[in-house]
Amino acid sequence: MKIRAVAIAFLLLAACGAEPKKDGASALSKEPISVRGWVTDVEGAGGDGTTFKTVETENARRRQLFQAMNVWVENAPYVSGGLYENGAFLLLDVPPGKVTLTFQAPGAPAAKLVLQNIPGNADVFLPYILLKKNAVTMLQPSDVKVRMAAKIPQPKPTGRTALVNGQPVPIMETPMAQMTDRRDWPTPPGNALATVK
Repeated sequence: MKIRAVAIAFLLLAACGAEPKKDGASALSKEPISVRGWVTDVEGAGGDGTTFKTVETENARRRQLFQAMNVWVENAPYVSGGLYENGAFLLLDVPPGKVTLTFQAPGAPAAKLVLQNIPGNADVFLPYILLKKNAVTMLQPSDVKVRMAAKIPQPKPTGRTALVNGQPVPIMETPMAQMTDRRDWPTPPGNALATVK
């Protein structure tokens, strides 16, 4: 009798499309979020100090640094995207709620950025990130955005707040026409590095 009850419960879970969680990993969310932005630099990765720095040498250093860098979302095996050689990153199919992004630069400890209270189907924009030893600094926190698509003519606050790296960020309802970029690679402004085509 107990075996039948377990079998029936398993079939019900399968019929509902729910996936059991393994090793703390989240199942694919039905309301995934997108997370976009760019890393500006990594503190302490400025070379050996003996080389004369020019715009060209700094761009080459950062390009090489970004090509060797990794970014991932903890406990989210279905996330797609990555980090481009200009420091831009795009992560799709990220589960909502509490999200931990981990950035790993060569020769540096992993730096974590925590997002909290992120609603389903939101777009999170994280520009101007500086990676420090075991930490992430938002160089322009006023440019961080958490947006949700809505059938409205103008953006408006929802009255709710998300936390990005411990800082409150208002969650904004945004007209659908202004949300078309949520699956596009961002381009860091004034960045002389290669841009995504």
